[in-house]
Amino acid sequence: MAVSWRKDGIYGFVVLDNPPVNAINREIRQGLLEAVDWAEREGLERVILSGAGPAFAAGADAKEFDRAPEAPHLPDVLNRIESSTVPWIAALHGAVLGGGAELALACRYRVARSDASIGFPEVILGLVPGAGGTQRLPRLVGLGEALNLVPTGKAINGRQAKEIGLVDEIDDDPLGFAEITNGELLGMSVPVGALNAGEVDEAHYESASVLAKKRMRGQVAPLKAIDLLRVAQTQTLEAGMKREREVFLDLRQSDQARALRHIFFAERGAKIPSDLKPEMKIPDHVAVVGGGTMGAAIAYAFLNTGAKVVVLETDADGLARASTNIEALISNSLSSGRIDETAANARRNQMTRTTNYQDLAGVDLAIEAVFEDGSVKQKVLRSLEAALRPDAVIATNTSYLDVNMLAAALADPSRLIGLHFFAPAHIMKLLEIVKAEMASPKALAVGYAVAKRLGKIPVVAGVCDGFIGNRILARYREAADTLLMDGCTPWDIDEAMVDFGYAMGPYAAQDLSGLDIAHANRRRQDATRDPARRYIPIADQLVAAGRLGRKSGAGWYQYPANGGRDIDPAIEKIILQAAASAGIDRRAFTPSDIQNRLVLAMINEAANIRFDGIAATTADIDLVLVHGYGFPRWRGGLLHYADQIGVDRLLAMLGMYAAEDPLVWHPSPVLIDCAEAKISLADWQAENH
Repeated sequence: MAVSWRKDGIYGFVVLDNPPVNAINREIRQGLLEAVDWAEREGLERVILSGAGPAFAAGADAKEFDRAPEAPHLPDVLNRIESSTVPWIAALHGAVLGGGAELALACRYRVARSDASIGFPEVILGLVPGAGGTQRLPRLVGLGEALNLVPTGKAINGRQAKEIGLVDEIDDDPLGFAEITNGELLGMSVPVGALNAGEVDEAHYESASVLAKKRMRGQVAPLKAIDLLRVAQTQTLEAGMKREREVFLDLRQSDQARALRHIFFAERGAKIPSDLKPEMKIPDHVAVVGGGTMGAAIAYAFLNTGAKVVVLETDADGLARASTNIEALISNSLSSGRIDETAANARRNQMTRTTNYQDLAGVDLAIEAVFEDGSVKQKVLRSLEAALRPDAVIATNTSYLDVNMLAAALADPSRLIGLHFFAPAHIMKLLEIVKAEMASPKALAVGYAVAKRLGKIPVVAGVCDGFIGNRILARYREAADTLLMDGCTPWDIDEAMVDFGYAMGPYAAQDLSGLDIAHANRRRQDATRDPARRYIPIADQLVAAGRLGRKSGAGWYQYPANGGRDIDPAIEKIILQAAASAGIDRRAFTPSDIQNRLVLAMINEAANIRFDGIAATTADIDLVLVHGYGFPRWRGGLLHYADQIGVDRLLAMLGMYAAEDPLVWHPSPVLIDCAEAKISLADWQAENH
């Protein structure tokens, strides 16, 4: 049973039991209603509600959101608990989230472990609390605190919850504490719904709105949540809950909520396949070869998990640079309060620095993060193979290079996988695991083990230039450069893509990473570039002029010494001269034109990636674009968004653009297959075509 109950004297004990996290589904809702009736029939003095396993209740069962709501509805269940003649006590541990937190609010008394995680994360799924969260919470903790929690989806621990009055007591054994809670005190406690939400200054609402627009730009739910908290200030509980339910049900079927649910389930599904689990061993001792910006961040990511890390550089100067880079990361964590001095010293003590490959003999995994040059990387890989234990796995952090070619440098190529980290590696959640043709199941399992250890989202990619993300990025930039030549400025394009939902456009992003990085990659591709494909040389001119982006003070934009970013008229002059030299008759493009072309270019390339077998599912591509490249999460990822547009419309747009350039706008076979079979991109399977 998802809900069980038993009687012990005048106490009743009700337990939620829906593994793994007691998600609240119809069976639990029905069980809770029956438990209320049982407790009242028995004439109990109190009911103590708890959750089996690692959580109290981690929210509603999101799988039900794509179906019509089924009675009994959670608001009705919670109203019944709150108004019961038998007071309920919530004994809270683990996750107490969403509907689980609303369930706790409906109880008369709340006892929590100090490490419980309590919050209302509905906005993260494009929703608002739908069972009294926006109405009961401010009545319990005040509107100011409610504005800090509900529109952000932020969770707090049990101790923090006690400080703001969200829980009544903290105890290591909340169930035991609930048993000894004073009965007279319990009898005098007032249901949360009977309290007054009070008032808060208008500035609190304005601050919450500004924060929501900044952190969840483009998302509707946070602002709706703020509006509902306003309702709690002026309306009765009954009226507020009625309005809350209307907004919840409306949002539940919205495109944003569906998109955010898609990403949520894609993230949950990104885990090691069952056939690889026996091979998975979490690496505790890791080597990182190369202590530059990326290598230092990879090393620091492992240090943050308590792993022992050996950093290898070519000479003493290299080691000094590596030490400086890693120390800067430690100092930043210290100054931001993420770690204290004790934790900082622990990280320093976990790390060994060396120039001798023989010092790597004891590691479980070695990751090379040296300069993006095939011959340099092959030399490093051969040195690693000679120094490491035969059972140690070797990884390359290449962003573009042929991993099969790199593996061929080894006597045993099955030891090598690609682990493509994203900058900054200690923060970004995505890890592309690049599967070379000869990679062993053990090597692949270690890739998943690294993701698990570092708390990253693993996506397996096949071998091609740029794998999944950088291959799509290259097409995105190519389409943007074509618009640049044919009629746009960098700021036109950047503004359009920010309006679409990106945090920054392609040219501001290039300035941030450095124009020399993309320039080096273009030079690598010179020998194999199709001469029939348009090549836009404007970025090359900027690099030749020393305009490398933020680090040089100028790139596509100017970067004054006092901070900020300015449009540079010289850039437009360079673009106009390039267009004139190429005989281009420039024309105007609207923001919608820009968005359509850039997004369609990415969609078509992503479909080709599926056709080539580089990505196993559309969800994998969605995860890569959202977590590695800034595609707006609330659109659900690139190919989820493509399915919202529809393949027929996508093909019509491609046909229109192909009149200008049939080579780059040639439709992917996957899009054609889907249109003929009348299926979505998500339903396309390679083996059927």
